[in-house]
Amino acid sequence: MVEMLIVGSIGYDDIETPEASGSDILGGSAIHSGVASSFHLPKVPGGPSRVGIVGPVGDDFSNSHQSILEGLGIDFSGVQRLDGKTFRWSGRYEGTMENVETISTEINVLDEFQPEIPQPWINPNVLFCANTHPSSQVAVLDQCPSVEISAIDTFMLWIEQEFETLSLALRKADIAILNEEEVCAISGEQVFTQAIQPIMSGACLHGGKEAGSGPRALIVKRGSSGVLANLPCGTIVLPAFPVKEIVDPTGCGDSFAGALLANMSDRKGILNDIEGMRSAMVHAVVTSSFALGGLGSENLQSLERGMYHGRMDRYRRMVGL
Repeated sequence: MVEMLIVGSIGYDDIETPEASGSDILGGSAIHSGVASSFHLPKVPGGPSRVGIVGPVGDDFSNSHQSILEGLGIDFSGVQRLDGKTFRWSGRYEGTMENVETISTEINVLDEFQPEIPQPWINPNVLFCANTHPSSQVAVLDQCPSVEISAIDTFMLWIEQEFETLSLALRKADIAILNEEEVCAISGEQVFTQAIQPIMSGACLHGGKEAGSGPRALIVKRGSSGVLANLPCGTIVLPAFPVKEIVDPTGCGDSFAGALLANMSDRKGILNDIEGMRSAMVHAVVTSSFALGGLGSENLQSLERGMYHGRMDRYRRMVGL
């Protein structure tokens, strides 16, 4: 059994930013969230991995990259090796790096992916359906009916092309972790604060309120403006950590989600615990700030705990905790 199960994309990225560039960088939603969560749920020497990922890779996926992930304490046994090429994405950032220009997306084996959760993994503490096709997210949520906490992410392509299935996934999940653009696109509202309740009530989802309510909690990632969480126990607003040198924003949102959910693991009733959620979100903000410091997930892969706790202390003082 794993404490945290992540289902999402595993891929290779070609990234160009004003500060750095690289090719064949290990990426994908499952990778970024998995690396971040494994930092907070480290494997005990001699014990089982606490984080498992499920997703497809092609026959071009490097064994050395698998070894890196397993060395971080991530269980790779749920990953399916399929004939064909691994998912690939290429993007370019300019200026302040608030927005990315997608140069190319090659779905490859992700297009054929039918998620199958290993039997020992069907009852984790936390399930994160990271960004992948909504039908895969629904299938995973149905395979793990007794999970303590389930969370979902998405992106604009699925909102525009798979809204009915995405609506079903949002209704099945406890938490939706989305950015401002996605929240406004789902709701049809122009101001994200006005978009929250229509999503949570189900009013703006396919079928309306009659089809059922939406997620119990909605967490809105706002980039350099921080994060807002609308929870059953109240609302939490936190600023971003002011990072001086940003190398690459790719995967920052997935890293935030992975750290957040890892810090919610084994905390029954945490969605009704405002201080417990605030603590988890503080960890998520600080973790995602380190993701900005290198290409892909490389900075989180080598993150030292002393450096992490030093930044954590500075951020707590900054927000008055």
